[in-house]
Amino acid sequence: MISQLTVFLTNEKGRLAAACRTLADADINMQALFIADTADFGIVRIFCDTPARAAAVLAEANFRATLTPVIAVSVADEPGTLARLLEFCNEEAMNVEYGYCFSTAGGTAIDVLKIEGDGAEAALADAGFKVLAPEEVYVVDPS
Repeated sequence: MISQLTVFLTNEKGRLAAACRTLADADINMQALFIADTADFGIVRIFCDTPARAAAVLAEANFRATLTPVIAVSVADEPGTLARLLEFCNEEAMNVEYGYCFSTAGGTAIDVLKIEGDGAEAALADAGFKVLAPEEVYVVDPS
């Protein structure tokens, strides 16, 4: 599993910009950012280098941030690769709670999935999907 940074923000003007500025000032690089909102707050999912450090930096700045374990799968950046991954998950009765994708260098993409329950990582690897370790995706926070 890899760590995704999840930030809960009140729906107030400037809150997202302030969270992003806090990360930028700490020299934390975001590879992907996705926002879901409700009437009262937004959920910001961030894929970044040094996620544990990012959570600590945000907490120090009075943001509510947690780390969420997700699965990252490297695929070719071409039509159909996400569909094949999701079809496999469906065939194996894996419940995909949410996901997002982004392109990387060299014609590859990373599909990030939050899958309910245990065993998904092993099942994906056994089926030939390239499941990524944290150090293949971002700088691993020092202990």
